[in-house]
Amino acid sequence: MRIAKKILSIPPSATLAVNAKAQELAAQGRKIISLAVGEPDFPTPKHVRQAAKDALDEGFTRYTPVPGIPALRKTVAAYFAGISGQDELPTEAIMVSNGGKHALYNLFQVLLNPGETVLIPAPYWVSYPPMVLLAEGKPVIIPSTPEKRFLITTEDLERHASPSARILVLNSPSNPTGCHYTQDELDTLIGWAMERDIFVISDEIYDQLVYAPARPSSAVSWWVRFPDKVAVVNGLSKSMAMTGWRIGYVLAHPDLVKAMVRVQGQSTSNVCSITQKAALAALTGPMDSLQEMRTAFQRRRDLALERITSWPGVVCPRPDGAFYLFPRLDALYTPQRNTSEALCTHVLEQAGVALVPGAAFGDDRCVRFSYALDDQTLVTALDLVQDALLND
Repeated sequence: MRIAKKILSIPPSATLAVNAKAQELAAQGRKIISLAVGEPDFPTPKHVRQAAKDALDEGFTRYTPVPGIPALRKTVAAYFAGISGQDELPTEAIMVSNGGKHALYNLFQVLLNPGETVLIPAPYWVSYPPMVLLAEGKPVIIPSTPEKRFLITTEDLERHASPSARILVLNSPSNPTGCHYTQDELDTLIGWAMERDIFVISDEIYDQLVYAPARPSSAVSWWVRFPDKVAVVNGLSKSMAMTGWRIGYVLAHPDLVKAMVRVQGQSTSNVCSITQKAALAALTGPMDSLQEMRTAFQRRRDLALERITSWPGVVCPRPDGAFYLFPRLDALYTPQRNTSEALCTHVLEQAGVALVPGAAFGDDRCVRFSYALDDQTLVTALDLVQDALLND
């Protein structure tokens, strides 16, 4: 078959490769514990599920407007307004998509011309560079270190920027590190981009999973001042345990929203009508389940961090959000397992625990651990990993 060159340039998903290997071992009768999963282990809240059932019973199963039903767009606008302290934001600046990933894809498609570059701090979420490549842009990776909490500075940006720089992507709290910019730190980076006419995409999908004493930070107030230079992506996958529902949304200039509607209208059209009703209930209903998740994740973070940082030579900054740890494990490499992929393969085969290689996120010295599973299973998994790495 003749396949388009831009598709052949896209690397296979490392997370899917890990899952495939884990499933292969499970099919052979092995018990596998996954610390590779990127979704909460909590159920979608009851009132959200009920809203979906009600939508079915009411026959709300037809096409909707491509950017989302008006009530949902208005509610999302109110959510963003609340973050920025505004009384309201225009509904025309909101678009609903099939998950935050879809919103990001749409943005890259409408913003990038061939050859323009996108500044991506590393470690990065695995899909950023491939989405840039699919839009015929060029990813420019800005490395960071665990010693600096995996956060970049304007000095780092200066070293990698060029006249072709079109977009800066910021993700806080981060996947895969869980590390988080304070509002002052975020403001400094965005201010740098505004001075250079570089568009900022702020991926805030984990904004509700920030742990005290840290506080959420956001680019929404920058959008209020510079709506043609900033877009904010968010969704309900993480905060309301709705990964499979596929619901995300973006705050962007109305003209940019119109352009994204053109793209989405020719690809997926509207988000599932029933999911939109569920999302409306999630944003307007009780948030007690969110607090329950935050409390559990913070406890698990502390439990896992204490264990992992006790391993010899391992460095891991304390994350302020999300549900990941991203320790530097190269001190535990051996001649036989001298890459993050080789280490993860060893742990999977010897311990029956699935992890994600740091190379997939732009740092081959590290490995991503998800702590989105119950405390006892997490402890068991960490025991197994420790034994495989230290006693093998």
